[in-house]
Amino acid sequence: MIFGSKGSIGLDIGSSYFKVVQVKDTKKGYELELFDTLAIAPEIIVDGAIIDSLRLVEALKELTKKARVKTKDAVIGISGHASVIIKRISLHEMSEDELAESIKFEAEQYVPFDIEDVNLDFQILGPREEPGQMDVILVAVKKDIINEYVAVVKEAGLNPIIVDVAAFALENMYEINYEIEPNRNVALVNIGASTINITILKGGVSVFTRDSSLGSNLYTEAIQKEFSITYENAERLKRGEAIEGVSPGDAYSVVMNTSEDLINEIGRSLDYYKSTTLHEDIHEIILSGGGALIKDFPRVLSEKIGVESKVAEPFKNISIPKKFDFSYIQEMAPMAAIAVGLALRRPGDR
Repeated sequence: MIFGSKGSIGLDIGSSYFKVVQVKDTKKGYELELFDTLAIAPEIIVDGAIIDSLRLVEALKELTKKARVKTKDAVIGISGHASVIIKRISLHEMSEDELAESIKFEAEQYVPFDIEDVNLDFQILGPREEPGQMDVILVAVKKDIINEYVAVVKEAGLNPIIVDVAAFALENMYEINYEIEPNRNVALVNIGASTINITILKGGVSVFTRDSSLGSNLYTEAIQKEFSITYENAERLKRGEAIEGVSPGDAYSVVMNTSEDLINEIGRSLDYYKSTTLHEDIHEIILSGGGALIKDFPRVLSEKIGVESKVAEPFKNISIPKKFDFSYIQEMAPMAAIAVGLALRRPGDR
């Protein structure tokens, strides 16, 4: 990091909201320096792909001005089932340097894209029970997606120092806020507008990740279709606000029906994990993203899946100075989970 810099921001560029977080290290732990959000038009980013880069740049500039961002350095996150591949693989034991040299060859059998078209990274998790074998997390992200996001962030006047993956940002957020218990499987489920990020931690270590192309936009679309109303009014009904001409009870009925689709999608991912791990149980689900704010969603998810579900508290172990509107932070906290995880990243760490 540049000497004398003001640290870095965590910037979560979602398809319906931008979230920005900055934390500083103190002797007593982490302290919040900055938190803000900005709603963006739904057509700017679709399924993780940037459709209108000019408007995206303007929106990012608006956010940095609104939030009074004083640093240029930013850590950004990428997600999306079509552009990010994360796999836990088993390899012969070797050093990190040896794996760095052979990673392209090792990755080719797991990555469904041309290996020259992706950026690769890995983390050695440790030895397996079988002698001479080790577990490795392999990450591949399409270069064109990374380049698109880096270009717009730079155009907005920021300096992207790290590009992380949303699933690992969730892991970072969990690590500083929750007690890690060995052999306890916790599913971190982030429901964004157009993507569900799922990462399962065992003893605090990522053992399974998956991105799905569903998200809380399903609610908006279902409400729009049911009541023939504008996107903006559908968003308000989704959030539980009242609008003229639609009864809250009717809107709630549509929301509950739509929740079934998201719950089934989450259930399929958890079932797949169980099928690949000799039916290990999931002990807890931690929900984040805008979907976690849908009325009764955590309760219904718990009932349908049979696993206790809680809403994430990404600021739980972060000191919040009095200058912040605490009620606003509490209300928006579930949406900040990935941004908090990004804000915790530092150059050089793994």
